[in-house]
Amino acid sequence: MGETLPPPSEAVDRVKDRVGEPFTTRLLGDRRGSRAWKIEGPKGAVALKANNPDDDTARDKAAEMAQEDDHLIRLTEVGALSPGYRVDAGAWEGGRWLAVRWIDGAPVWHAFALARRPEGDRPSVRPWLLGVARTWAERLAHMHAAGWAHADVQPTNTLITNDGAAGVIDYALACGPGNRPRLPYRGALTHTTAPEIADAILSTTADTHIRAKPPADIWGLGASLFWCWTRHRPVAYEDDAPREAKLKVIATGATLSLNDVRPWAFPEFEQVIRACLAPGPENRPTAADLATLLAS
Repeated sequence: MGETLPPPSEAVDRVKDRVGEPFTTRLLGDRRGSRAWKIEGPKGAVALKANNPDDDTARDKAAEMAQEDDHLIRLTEVGALSPGYRVDAGAWEGGRWLAVRWIDGAPVWHAFALARRPEGDRPSVRPWLLGVARTWAERLAHMHAAGWAHADVQPTNTLITNDGAAGVIDYALACGPGNRPRLPYRGALTHTTAPEIADAILSTTADTHIRAKPPADIWGLGASLFWCWTRHRPVAYEDDAPREAKLKVIATGATLSLNDVRPWAFPEFEQVIRACLAPGPENRPTAADLATLLAS
């Protein structure tokens, strides 16, 4: 396979029938305690990730991977995920691994490259942007209808396919119904953290689980669209500020004015972003309503 850092053999043995032989492996990333590969063969491809046993956070990452597998099983059972998304999971000598169906798409930031430039204001780009927002909202709506929140809606956790549809990935931090044991949720990427989550983090101890609700996903959706379209994060703070300081600013609910940072005027798209970024969760549209609005 020619891979200098191969995936766990235990995982490869379990997924090789799914992709077929001969197959190739390609390391996609090695950061924050986990590694990811693409394994591809004549029958298809899977995304495989495993904790890095040499990292200081290996134990937490292994637990997080097991948690994501549990979430995928439960989300599939309630119809919020396609049955074919989760491929397999298990233990290996260094911890845990998880394989899911490969989604052939680009992270939102890369996909929005043209739209961020002034020349992005063209007839083909406008419906494409609205289509991305609509399909993203549709994916979240399936989870929300089942009582779940993704809880980590951000540009790198959504892939835009060639036909302009959004595919949501990475369900490790998802929050669902019930009181099953889990790792405490303390927010995800700071830049797409909803004001109510920021406030809860600031007002509770580090071991307190904060259950994210669907409106927090909607704020994350609006923040991601804002950021990837304008090049600016929706809340103004210094890059090197401590996380606590950033959360305090986010908790106020104040955001930058789209009029000041947009690359070009697009009232319909701006309306969606502003609605998603309403400070109060009760004032944000539901994912289902948003998808319906964008389809009309």
